[in-house]
Amino acid sequence: MAQAFRAFLVDQHEDQFVGDFKEITLDHLPDGDVTIRVHYSSINFKDMLATRAHNKIIRKYPMIPGIDLAGVVMESEHPSFKEGDKVIATGYDLGVSHYGGFSEVARVSGDWLVHLPDDLTLEEAMIIGTAGFTAALSIQLLEDNKITSTNGPVLVRGATGGVGSMAVMMLNEIGYKVVASSGHKDYHEKLLELGAREVISRVEDVTEKALTHTQWQAAIDPVGGETVSEVLKRIHPHGAVALSGNVSGNTFSSTVFPFILRGIRLIGVDSVSFPMKRRQHLWRRLSKDLKPRYLHDVKNVIPFEQLQDGLDCVQNHDFIGRIVVDLRPDANN
Repeated sequence: MAQAFRAFLVDQHEDQFVGDFKEITLDHLPDGDVTIRVHYSSINFKDMLATRAHNKIIRKYPMIPGIDLAGVVMESEHPSFKEGDKVIATGYDLGVSHYGGFSEVARVSGDWLVHLPDDLTLEEAMIIGTAGFTAALSIQLLEDNKITSTNGPVLVRGATGGVGSMAVMMLNEIGYKVVASSGHKDYHEKLLELGAREVISRVEDVTEKALTHTQWQAAIDPVGGETVSEVLKRIHPHGAVALSGNVSGNTFSSTVFPFILRGIRLIGVDSVSFPMKRRQHLWRRLSKDLKPRYLHDVKNVIPFEQLQDGLDCVQNHDFIGRIVVDLRPDANN
């Protein structure tokens, strides 16, 4: 009999939605040329949504959620990977239409995998995870658009969340003046400890003015919603906004004036299908100049059996930083 292992499966039939731990075997895993013993995963906002009824994340059921994983290769038919290699997987179809990281064993395409950089541990890779990768990608895209550390402050919205807290630390690491925006006043002091020079409340008031006085040269925005328009009005001429999320909504309205009178650039950030060569480069940066010195200060590590508690914590926004799921067998003893 094939050896069984644990996975967290969600399934939906009409109005009934179920998410629970199941014992499955390798025969249950989808096609792929690399099989991985998962050591760590993490909980992103997207993962929380994927475990709720009537979500728009999961494309087919049953599904193992988890858009991140880090572990050790058990078997490989892919030329770039061999047994014993330490690997990272984020994005692509993982945890959406292909069984994801909330499983003690995973099987994926080797084309989705990145070798773990020498200066990162598997746990650190998942403290970073998709949230940290998105923050790093936002920074890279701002740099590609001539945003530098000498031209004024950078606003980080949703600064207590995964993307936001990572962006605060990474920007500080490479010399930017960071203005952190958060509605969670209890965490303002913590954000200053992580590297923010200033902490402000949420950008909430949408004014009727087409433009207003400028405050920041750029913004990293995983929040989205109607207040994106207000952020655009306050960006210095020839600045940029890197937009990666929709926690506060899917739409916003704006005049053309920030773009045609101040030359503001609105940059979309897609961490799911980012090209592999640039993805590998970014993970190298995440092990070097973008690796936050306070990385372990924002981790909340939980054993696999406490996954549901971690998902509820993300839904309730009652923590700062990142929740890492430890799937190693000895973590649950």
